[in-house]
Amino acid sequence: MSPFSQVGLLLINTIGSMALFIIILRFLLQLVRADFYNPISQFLVKATNPVLIPLRRIIPGFGGLDVASLVLAYVVQALLFAAIFMFAGYGLPWANILLWAPVGLFALLLNIYFWGLVITVIASWIAPGSYNPALILINQILEPVVRPIRKMMPDMGGLDLSPILVFLAIKIVEIMLLGPLVQMLQIPRGLIIGL
Repeated sequence: MSPFSQVGLLLINTIGSMALFIIILRFLLQLVRADFYNPISQFLVKATNPVLIPLRRIIPGFGGLDVASLVLAYVVQALLFAAIFMFAGYGLPWANILLWAPVGLFALLLNIYFWGLVITVIASWIAPGSYNPALILINQILEPVVRPIRKMMPDMGGLDLSPILVFLAIKIVEIMLLGPLVQMLQIPRGLIIGL
């Protein structure tokens, strides 16, 4: 692969991953009803509104879900795969790309939860009770997943082991569901970051 192609792949992966991350975070923040007045929430809203507001006129929400955000994430993921294949010098297998996009989004969602847990665990050691806007939003995203496990855990004297169980659950889902999907759909792991 030529240096030009490598630089192109790096730029496409970086910019595309950032855009996907912002769109998925916007979806998650609306899903968990996170603090709208948080400065990071305000940034996400301002960054995604120019595309989402017109898209919402065409695609309405359903059952409290922001379907327009999911459709936008799907389209961006598919375009990202297409750009990666184009710069890597492969043909554009559109049928495969349309099947790979939801798997890529699911992998990104698992990564967000995994790294969010890592950040909250480290922050609980370094700065317990911090009121950092990023930590508040991460906790608001993770709480619906961690709370049911925390309720089932016995009292450990202030020690919260629920993140460990969520880590295990994420890894089990990756092994049992994501791995077989990647193999079944023959998604090339070397080209796609996050898989």
